[in-house]
Amino acid sequence: MGTVTLGVSIAVPEPYGSLLQERRASFGDPAAYGIPTHVTLLPPTEADRADLPAIEAHLETIATAWPFPMRLSGTGTFRPLSPVVFVQVVAGASACSWLQKRVRDASGPLVRELQFPYHPHVTVAHGISEEAMDRAYEELADYEAAWTCGSFSLYEQGPDAVWRKLRDFPFGGGGGAPAVPAQGGCTIEASTSAPSLRP
Repeated sequence: MGTVTLGVSIAVPEPYGSLLQERRASFGDPAAYGIPTHVTLLPPTEADRADLPAIEAHLETIATAWPFPMRLSGTGTFRPLSPVVFVQVVAGASACSWLQKRVRDASGPLVRELQFPYHPHVTVAHGISEEAMDRAYEELADYEAAWTCGSFSLYEQGPDAVWRKLRDFPFGGGGGAPAVPAQGGCTIEASTSAPSLRP
């Protein structure tokens, strides 16, 4: 059946998602329209296509808790270590960190090491000229957005380098939280080891 390139992320909902995608394109980032605006929980990861049912079952076990507040504010950068400018996650970061650990848990099918320590963020410029990245950093310095995160999503990268959503994983395994238009949402498990995710 071959391999697939998968990612797991919290989509930034509308109208914020499209606005940041358009701003990313305006800075000259050629990947802007191939990547939905998101907070990564699992970076691009190769997997056997035959493992997709097990992967989805694993993600379902994580998607059993409560929505939590997310807020973005201002910009940051990973330069010079990595050519990235991002919008900062200032509320919801600890929940994102908890989630990504569960996604990559050694007992599941998505085990992998990270190249850099996990730092939740929303990329708005990657691998473009220093001048353009400076512009992204400055022009979005006052950016603010807030919403209640109610799901996360599994994505597959196509041969055209475009990321397409395979499935949403709403909190409560399909319950409660309102659907987010086009882009998606977030998730967390209500176990004794879970952090408090209620607002």
